[in-house]
Amino acid sequence: MLPVSSPPRLDWSVGRYEQIGEQLLPAARVAVDRAAPAEGEHVVDVGCGTGNASLLAAARGARVTGVDPAERLLEVARELARERGLDATFVSGEAAALPLRDGGTDLVLSVFGVIFASDPVAAAGELARVAGPSGRIILTAWIPAGAIFELARSSRQAVMDALGAPPGPPPFAWHDRRALAGLLGSHGFDVEIVEEQLAFTASSPREYLEVHSAQHPAWVAGRAVLEPLGRLDALREQALGILERDNEDPNAFRVTSRYVVATARRP
Repeated sequence: MLPVSSPPRLDWSVGRYEQIGEQLLPAARVAVDRAAPAEGEHVVDVGCGTGNASLLAAARGARVTGVDPAERLLEVARELARERGLDATFVSGEAAALPLRDGGTDLVLSVFGVIFASDPVAAAGELARVAGPSGRIILTAWIPAGAIFELARSSRQAVMDALGAPPGPPPFAWHDRRALAGLLGSHGFDVEIVEEQLAFTASSPREYLEVHSAQHPAWVAGRAVLEPLGRLDALREQALGILERDNEDPNAFRVTSRYVVATARRP
């Protein structure tokens, strides 16, 4: 029996998240279109990763600050901004402790970023603090259903079981309007949400799994735990079964994930 241990904090620098980020680019476009940053506005992108939303906002003429704890991903974003000649700065920081002054932001964006904050209450307070009285917040959050959600849940559970870790508290429901209204309402924000969809594709379920498991930071970190214990093959078979069961394209691979775009404004 392994000693009970907490799973290590996920390091988003491992693997090749920039490849995963390319798959999420359509959702970033949807979020930025809905946010409609104006030329000259200051935009803060929380959990910016390799800069999907940051660079889209900067291309519209906004002044962008991207914030992320993963320094390697920030370097990727900086290089992309330099290549494209865009006005975007990228700094290290956490959603629950943003390295920014109060009320200096016109638009706070977070495309599948703040939803990973370990302290949602603190993170919401920070979004509200930097947004100020007239700022607005646009964030995206996965709806917890579908093949990709089950893929992530099975991987996480396998690691927890291997470590002998007890079940943690349920994650905050960033996708739920009532939950978000309760979280941001205390800071004076009204919340609206719209539902969107994002398709993940590959030549086959197996090909998708091979690429995803080699690139996604959570799978790369999980492999380091499971492989020495001889538990990795079982997880791969379980994951492949999920993808094959939910495959929408009999000639290749396609699964659709649902997510919400939430808009928070002060009335």
